[in-house]
Amino acid sequence: MTKKYFEHVGSFLRPEELKAARRQFEAGEISQVELTAVEDRLITELVDKQVAVGLEKVTDGEFRRGNWHIDYFWGFDGIERIQYGEGLQFEGLETNDDSAVVTGKIGFTKENHPFIAHYRFLKQLADARGVEAKVTIPAPAQCLAELQRGTNIEKALEFYPNPADLIVDLAAAYRESILAFYEEGARTIQLDDCTWGAIIDDAFYEKVLKGVIPKDVLRENLLTANNAALVDLPEDLQINTHVCRGNYQSSYATTGPYTAVAETLFGREHATAYFLEYDTDRAGGFEPLAEFKDPNKVAVLGLITTKEGTLEDKDQIIKRIREASQIIPLEQLWLATQCGFASTEEGNILTDEDQWKKLTLVKEVIDEVWG
Repeated sequence: MTKKYFEHVGSFLRPEELKAARRQFEAGEISQVELTAVEDRLITELVDKQVAVGLEKVTDGEFRRGNWHIDYFWGFDGIERIQYGEGLQFEGLETNDDSAVVTGKIGFTKENHPFIAHYRFLKQLADARGVEAKVTIPAPAQCLAELQRGTNIEKALEFYPNPADLIVDLAAAYRESILAFYEEGARTIQLDDCTWGAIIDDAFYEKVLKGVIPKDVLRENLLTANNAALVDLPEDLQINTHVCRGNYQSSYATTGPYTAVAETLFGREHATAYFLEYDTDRAGGFEPLAEFKDPNKVAVLGLITTKEGTLEDKDQIIKRIREASQIIPLEQLWLATQCGFASTEEGNILTDEDQWKKLTLVKEVIDEVWG
């Protein structure tokens, strides 16, 4: 059975000082060196807070990113940043329009990808405090979806007339990046992945894909992109995934149960721990968890929301865990928040104090149910 740890999905609310420094940098008022110094100091403070609340695996809060996913794509060879012209439509909100397009054959060069140095700094902090530094990056499937989003696909087809070749090169580049993190000491890498929402939510599927890619093909493409990046990895490297329905300023993109993707995602993807969204009725019931047939896989129930500050009732959370344990054994269940607190630098609608109260509650429930 996989050993389980008290860990957070990844992102934390950005301090106002950090937001101000990023604005100054974008306006040309401070240098990259000055911005990095602010980031380093605030990440150090964040790690200390994570240790204080009891987290055994810590992140940098994604403090150096504007977006949880797009920023990572820009570090690959053959992928460049663009402004798409419109954002993604969430419930009542539209995201920023940062995007990524193919500009050549996709590859990975360790020296060119800034996230490696970001992790190196986090690792030093974690080692000094006796905790583990956890990597959180978007899944290969998430990158594939962005490169094939709307008009972006035209650029992809210029360099990859056969879309299957795009998946091959993208997965290979991802695998090299994963191994680069491993060389730096990473032993837990989490692939954040919202792409499955396009299959879960029929309305979103029709709006975004308009039926151009059949769901069965899309499902297999997502699985292939992810699994091809995860072949022949070191045995002591744990691969997690986080699958939610979107998280932008406390809004969401998709709705629906995991039923339509459960066999593929839970049964066939090469991940160990699955951080899942279960904080509202939009996520459906626990029945899809029956597809966790491998006893070494863990379903991490995201029963505590990051979208608003009201603290959940502990007894109700424990009751829901007991309900899930009727589907799969308690030993294959664990607890976390439903998502990060700030998937983009804008952050969700809650306070700094709220986020630490939420994590304290997670720890209390873990100790009571599994301790």
